[in-house]
Amino acid sequence: MLENREKKKFLSPQEITRDFGVSYQTLNYYTTIGLLHPNRREGNKRLYIADEIIKRLKVIGRLKNEGYPLKLISHIINGRKSF
Repeated sequence: MLENREKKKFLSPQEITRDFGVSYQTLNYYTTIGLLHPNRREGNKRLYIADEIIKRLKVIGRLKNEGYPLKLISHIINGRKSF
């Protein structure tokens, strides 16, 4: 069975804003436009997989610093072929 499978760590928006220097408005906007995806809900609180959110925030930050617009970043990190 899957008793030994790895448990995923989830982060709340409050933990993300505190630990990664992203404002709540930015986190909410990135979620709204599809750059970030909550993976679970606990009541009315969105939760994000820790490993995934860290990787995505790093990629978003790097591409923003290189001058890419958010719409193109969304296409890149979500694997869309057509721009």
